[in-house]
Amino acid sequence: MGGTLKAVRTRFRAYQLGSPGSSFSYFAGGHFTLIEARLTDTNKATIIQEMAACGVKAVDTLHITSWDSDHCCASELIDLLALAVPRTIECPGYEPHTDNGREAARIIKAYKETKRNSNRPVELRTISPEYIKGLQSASQLAFDDVFYHPRFIDPDCTNNNSTVKLFRGGSFNVLSLGDVESHNLSAYLRRRTILQRETDVMILSHHGADNGFTNKPFLSHIRPSLAICSSNYDNQFDHPRDEIRKLLHERDIRLMTTKTGDVVVMSVGDHTGRYRAMNLKADSTEVSSTCDFYSKKANLLQYNDDTLRQLFGRRPSYPR
Repeated sequence: MGGTLKAVRTRFRAYQLGSPGSSFSYFAGGHFTLIEARLTDTNKATIIQEMAACGVKAVDTLHITSWDSDHCCASELIDLLALAVPRTIECPGYEPHTDNGREAARIIKAYKETKRNSNRPVELRTISPEYIKGLQSASQLAFDDVFYHPRFIDPDCTNNNSTVKLFRGGSFNVLSLGDVESHNLSAYLRRRTILQRETDVMILSHHGADNGFTNKPFLSHIRPSLAICSSNYDNQFDHPRDEIRKLLHERDIRLMTTKTGDVVVMSVGDHTGRYRAMNLKADSTEVSSTCDFYSKKANLLQYNDDTLRQLFGRRPSYPR
C-alpha cells in the first residue's frame, strides 16, 4: 500500500491581529506550533483559547518565517515567549537587517540562555540553506513536515529569504509561504510533487500581494482547497488583491481572510481526512461562513504503489 491512514486530530487557526501582520497556529497529534511571533491585544486571548481547545499549556514550536516586524515584532516578543514558552524556535535563515530584526534575534538568544538549565531547555533552529541541505529526505506519503526554502539567500530581496514549510503532521496539510515573491521561486515550488499532491490549506504569500508569485501556473499545480489571507481589520492594504481573488475564484479555491474575524480549520469525523473551515465574526465564536473539505493525503494513502507510480511517476525525495 502507499501508506497508512492515521486518525490525527488537527486544527489550524489564522488570528485576527487588529494591525497589519500575520499570526497562525497548527495543531496535530498533540504538537502545537505557533506560526509567526506576534502578540497583540486582539490575538492574545484567542491564542490562549486555542491552546486550551487543543489541551496544551505551552507551545512546542515557534516558527518564524521572516524578521520583518509584521511577522516577528521585537516589542511583542518577550510577552509572547512568556505566554507560549516554546520548546523549539525556528528562526529565519538570513541575517536580520533592521533594528527590529536584530533586537528580536537578541531576545530569542537570551530566552534560550535563560532556559539552558531548566527542565524545559530550548532548541534554536536557524532555517538556513545549510540547514535545509543537511536534512534527511522526507517520506513520500507520511506525516513529516517538509522545508522547501530558503535554498539560497537572495541579497537583493529579503522577502525571498522567507521560510517555506509544509506542515503535514495532521489529517490535513498547511503550506506556509512567508513573504516570498520571486517568480522563479514560484516556478520551483509548483514543480514539487509533495506540494502538488498534498497541499490542502495554503497561506497566501505576502498577505495576498499581486507580485508575480501567486500566479495561474502556481495555483493550477498546487491546487489547494482553501487559501488563507491575513488582513488587519480595516484592511488598509487591500489584502488580498483583486487580481489574486480572481485567480482563486477561477480555480474554485475557497478564500477566507482575517479581515472580520479568525479563521478556524479543524478535522472532523474520525480525523482521517475530513475537515471543516469556519470564518468567525470578530470578538465572537459566531460563525459567518463554513465549508467542508476532504484532504488530498487521505485519498492518496489509500492508493497502492502501482497506482501512485502511474499518477506521479518516479518518486523524488525532498528535505524535511
